[in-house]
Amino acid sequence: MKKWSVAFALMTAALVTAVMPVHAKGNKIESGIYVNEMNLSGMTVEEARREIEAYVESFGNAQITLHAVDEGTIVTTAGELGLKWGNEEILEEAAGFGRDGDILQCYKELKDLEYKNQVYEIRFDFDKNKLRTLIEENAAQYNQEAVNASLVKTEAGFQVMEGQAGIVIDAAASVDAVYDYLVNDWNGDGCDIDLVVAVDEPAGTAEELSKVKDVLGTFTTSYSSSGGARSANVTNGCTLINGTTLYPGEEFSCYEAVAPFSEANGYYMAASYLSGQVVDSLGGGICQVSTTLYNAVLLSELEVTERYNHSMIVTYVDPSADAAIAESSGKDFKFKNNTDHPVYIEGITTPEKQITFTIYGVETRDSGREVVYESVVLERTPPDTEVIYTDASRPVGYCSVQSAHIGYKAQLWKVVRENGVEVSREQINSSSYMKAPRSATVGIATEDEGAYNAIMAAVATNSIDQVKAVAGAYKAAADAAAAEAAAAQAAAEGQGQPPQPQEGAPAQ
Repeated sequence: MKKWSVAFALMTAALVTAVMPVHAKGNKIESGIYVNEMNLSGMTVEEARREIEAYVESFGNAQITLHAVDEGTIVTTAGELGLKWGNEEILEEAAGFGRDGDILQCYKELKDLEYKNQVYEIRFDFDKNKLRTLIEENAAQYNQEAVNASLVKTEAGFQVMEGQAGIVIDAAASVDAVYDYLVNDWNGDGCDIDLVVAVDEPAGTAEELSKVKDVLGTFTTSYSSSGGARSANVTNGCTLINGTTLYPGEEFSCYEAVAPFSEANGYYMAASYLSGQVVDSLGGGICQVSTTLYNAVLLSELEVTERYNHSMIVTYVDPSADAAIAESSGKDFKFKNNTDHPVYIEGITTPEKQITFTIYGVETRDSGREVVYESVVLERTPPDTEVIYTDASRPVGYCSVQSAHIGYKAQLWKVVRENGVEVSREQINSSSYMKAPRSATVGIATEDEGAYNAIMAAVATNSIDQVKAVAGAYKAAADAAAAEAAAAQAAAEGQGQPPQPQEGAPAQ
């Protein structure tokens, strides 16, 4: 036993002696230690860290191209995606190689280094939030939405237009897929990675659309008193809605269908309501389109999800039977197809200035069921006395008159009869309309003191008719003077003489 003890002691002493040089090197990394192709031999931990970090940063300009659909790409760099060193723990392992652990382990590791280098592999990492932001902000532009099967009404009947599948980039799945590739398979070179796409199947089949042939509801209003601009706006809005196919559960927004109200979208300046005043705006008259459609929807018994009344009463439907839309106030008319079948919206206008919306679908209501809507006026408020406004930016002779509007409070009731017998009565909405007096805006800008005094005297009478008469006289005089000046100028130009300035012409 004593012999074994002595032998063990001698062997331990020899190992300790062999390991002694390791501790003499202080905190320097042992020879033969590599990270990738970097030789860290003799470096301090901080020196090695700077070396590795610089190595990782050297890949920051590597181009990474994410492929969407067709030719769509998102091009970025590794640096822009937050490239970083992902396994910093290998530096601690490298620094402790041959010195951490028991004596026998350290001895073995150092002996191994005499024959083979110890190589650690760097793992790259990226900022997943930056990757997510990049994809979410750029991928949607390459989506190809599905085109649902739809209907087109012709003189021969309905024609089914086949749908088309779409392709939508799955942003969440794409983030995971790209990140997984970059941290596990990327070698530091430029690379191309496909984003994850999903097929967006179109709604509708020829079989279900072929069943759409029954009239669920139809309604007509007249705009025969409208001028050319307003009439054009009504026709344009009707055309933009005509031909819509709405599937079960889908919601229709009238505003989204007819907006934007711009010349490029076919609209003209025409009268509309704004804060109790009649003003000209692009798309004036569009609310007659939404109102006509509203009544067709009510008769079809589709689900109305959003509806607003006008600020003042309209003349083409009964009180509470209107539906206003407006860009400035966010008013919209929306409804949902609450049936089990698609519906088709047909909108037409006629040379006699009538607009009609008809909603087709599959009739499931009993043939003896009749639905009517009754407008009930709760309160009627006459307008105040006439109001006259002066406008110093308008010339004497200008006079714009707005009609009075009676204020109303009204309700709309849905009455259902079966075989001629009333079975239910339900309030659909409640509406309040502002009153507005008859008003006039008259121009007072002139350098003629007599004209100014005359128009102001007319204003003082508080009679719009008197103001109209005086303004009309000055307007006629101004028009005559302008015509005389134009004739004189034309004559002068015809004789080769320069036109002479005209004095004393009223301001326009």
